[in-house]
Amino acid sequence: MQPVLLIRRNFQLLAPARCLWRILRRKKRTDECRVHKYIAIYLADCQSCCRFLKKISAHTTMSDTVGKVITCKAAVAWEAKKPLVIEEVQVAPPKAGEVRLKVVATGVCHTDAYTLDGHDSEGKFPCILGHEGGGIVESVGDGVTEFQIGDHVVPLYIPQCRDCKFCKSPKTNLCSKIRTTQGQGVMPDGTTRFTCKGSEVFHFMGCSTFSEYTVVSEISLCKVDPKAPLDTVCLLGCGISTGYGAALNTAKVEPGSTCAIFGLGAVGLAAAMGCKEAGAATIIGVDINPSKFETGKKFGCTEFVNPKDHQEPIQNFLVSHIDGGLDYTFECVGNVNTMRSALEACHKGWGTSVIVGVAAAGQEISTRPFQLVTGRTWKGTAFGGWKSKDSVPMLVERYMNKKMMVDEFVTQRMPLDKINEAFQLMHEGKSIRSVVQL
Repeated sequence: MQPVLLIRRNFQLLAPARCLWRILRRKKRTDECRVHKYIAIYLADCQSCCRFLKKISAHTTMSDTVGKVITCKAAVAWEAKKPLVIEEVQVAPPKAGEVRLKVVATGVCHTDAYTLDGHDSEGKFPCILGHEGGGIVESVGDGVTEFQIGDHVVPLYIPQCRDCKFCKSPKTNLCSKIRTTQGQGVMPDGTTRFTCKGSEVFHFMGCSTFSEYTVVSEISLCKVDPKAPLDTVCLLGCGISTGYGAALNTAKVEPGSTCAIFGLGAVGLAAAMGCKEAGAATIIGVDINPSKFETGKKFGCTEFVNPKDHQEPIQNFLVSHIDGGLDYTFECVGNVNTMRSALEACHKGWGTSVIVGVAAAGQEISTRPFQLVTGRTWKGTAFGGWKSKDSVPMLVERYMNKKMMVDEFVTQRMPLDKINEAFQLMHEGKSIRSVVQL
């Protein structure tokens, strides 16, 4: 009798292909395999069959690991200011309210380097860094109903519980539900799911995507369109969303306005993209690396300034160059001196400066109070003001509908064992975003 594959219990797909039968036999399944994730379709051509078999193979592999400790590769940060080390780590099953996922790809962000370089007051070692990930749900803990095995997901370093006073307020995208434990590098119950060489390994920003498998809280995860390429939309987990939202949500850039972006990395370019979408007339890219200027044009910058080309403070030049200053400025570097420059480059009476970059622990910002008294506004943003669970799937859809750029941010793709090269390229200003494929 030909094997029959049952999909969603009540649908049947006749599968005469012997290759499918061999896969099911190899997975020690009977002649009927129940797979609840996929809708039944008739596979009329070999190409469709191959795509379907890959899904079935991945699903049955994940089913084999449910409830068990998984041993996999991860890039472990054993201590600050040292290169990451590729190690075999053990990833425990998810507990109640948690989800374990297979990480498909992850971006390498300046925030990862910020912690690795010892600038993060909450940095704990050893840890597994990474927070711009895309993956597939492998298993879920007790009580989790929002996610199922096989869902395509993006981890969220700012969760959204929809229950705390922050989540209920339209004024912020912050969430307080697990903030304390997340900052301590542990799961909400105060323990870690990672071990390596017999030692506990801490989580990072509730994500830890530099591992082939990771465990996150269910409130720190969102489902995305399964047609979206995870090795691209993973970048919407931090940098692109942050800069893009800084312009659209935090500053609320207006049509015809003048803007300046300080720092043309991924976040700054995304801010430029947001300013362009909002209809800004002038978008000045400010960076000490002129090799970034040509790239900046693609994302919306209309002109460029290198502070090294001017003897006077850059804010003085910009105020004279733009007839009194800019309507909006964005500091995307994380340097307290640049933050001051960005504010003081704003127009008196209405200029708004948004701090996007994260400065090293213990540093303080300063300016003359008169700058604020005369009508300038100083603001900050985290994740571009997006409420994460609600917004990331929407941003993925915008990308899929070609309404925002994401592919254009990817300058390198590399395997996990090359991850230290990604950090080097970032520090040298030779990449916008490197994507590590796991």
